[in-house]
Amino acid sequence: MYIGDILIAHGLVTSEDIALALQLQASKGGSLSDCLVQVGKLKAADLDAVIQSTPKSPRTLADTGLSVSDLLNLMIKAIFASGEATSSAIAETLRLPPRAVQELIYEAEERRLLDLRGAVRSDSPYELRYTLTEKGVQWAHDALQQNQYVGPAPVPLSAFCEQIVRQRIVNERVTRAMIEGVFSDLVVSDKLVREIGPAINSGRSVLLYGPPGNGKTSVGERVGSLFHDVIYVPYCFEVDGQVVKVFDPALHRPIVSQSSHANEVSSLRRSDMDLRWVACRRPLVVTGGELTLEMLDLSFNPLAKYYEAPLHIKALGGIFLIDDFGRQLVSPTALLNRWIVPMESRIEYLKLHTGKSFSLPFDELVIFSTNLSPRKLMDPAFLRRIPYKIHVGGPSVEEYHRIFQTIAHKAGLEVEAALVDEIIVELRDRMEFPLASYQPKFIVDQLLAASKFEGQGPALSPGHIAQALSNLVTQEEASEHLD
Repeated sequence: MYIGDILIAHGLVTSEDIALALQLQASKGGSLSDCLVQVGKLKAADLDAVIQSTPKSPRTLADTGLSVSDLLNLMIKAIFASGEATSSAIAETLRLPPRAVQELIYEAEERRLLDLRGAVRSDSPYELRYTLTEKGVQWAHDALQQNQYVGPAPVPLSAFCEQIVRQRIVNERVTRAMIEGVFSDLVVSDKLVREIGPAINSGRSVLLYGPPGNGKTSVGERVGSLFHDVIYVPYCFEVDGQVVKVFDPALHRPIVSQSSHANEVSSLRRSDMDLRWVACRRPLVVTGGELTLEMLDLSFNPLAKYYEAPLHIKALGGIFLIDDFGRQLVSPTALLNRWIVPMESRIEYLKLHTGKSFSLPFDELVIFSTNLSPRKLMDPAFLRRIPYKIHVGGPSVEEYHRIFQTIAHKAGLEVEAALVDEIIVELRDRMEFPLASYQPKFIVDQLLAASKFEGQGPALSPGHIAQALSNLVTQEEASEHLD
């Protein structure tokens, strides 16, 4: 990762600003960040804030916060897996700086764990290659018996906790304009905007409830795109000698490199950034009916002998959306009881298979989304613990018109307002079926499918509309409404 990429991700500079700073750097020297300040493209205070939020690279083995024996185990396993390795390859695997890796190699040589196998060409004139001695191979087997994790070195639990606090979600302020922007392609009421804004800025738990098909899931997912800060997620952390993996490429969104001058200016690289952390956007983790109590605990792999962090730990610093709440295999009461302590104290407690427990800050926006009655899902005591309860109801007639026109326009259809009024009367008054935000798209999709079947262009014929409306409900539901 390059400092320019991080500054761009924060929205503090542009690629053009970096190109200008690089010109100054080429002529006068200095760091890229200082040059950005000199040309007036970056405020010194903003630069300091970014630097303060970034985990600092360990200069020595002691700075890693890990024991030398644990680091030796990790390095020896990495060399064992590849057969041989150079110091730069070891640094790339362990995500440690060259100086710390060289210290580790000296330690291994003193213990007669490494053999020197000559040099290999690289970016520098040459690099030494290392293989394991017979003693080193035995060390590797012993280390693999402890755990089979090979990869970036863990960060200490204490460092992870400090970083969680440093990058709290309430550090960002969400404005009305930002909310209206992310909902620009949805039709939402002003009431919803007024209610969701304070809820998001609070960083506390939120309950979205109301009848199905009115956009609760869409609202919850859009909340994730409101945040723009860069946060740092560790590949893994170490606690009581155990390794817990956190970074998940399926859930976390790393900052993509934007620097086009990386090969031209070596000082563009942020040499003092701890590469055991991944610069990411705030995560949005969504879970639904598959959620169980076990999924909220550490997952221990008995063969590999290391842990995978649960979903809500991977969501730290971001949003955890529990969709279809109340439809999980586990009872709502049991699930809610599991959340009482972290939601109240903002501290989560986890337990290792050894029986050792540990805690870490619980900083994330938890959103419960349900189409069931909240009073049937939770008792008053727990309802009181959720400070923001937002009803997402059906659209008004005016909103229904806007939704229908938007969907029809995207499908290349022209819809008269009178036709939409007729559909509303049929649904709401004759069929006694409540209006819902999903219905316009459902009806338009049905029209397009019927037209395609008949080999016609998209058309809004009365027959197609009647067929679409009949597919909104089953015959039994229609009979109940008519009765």
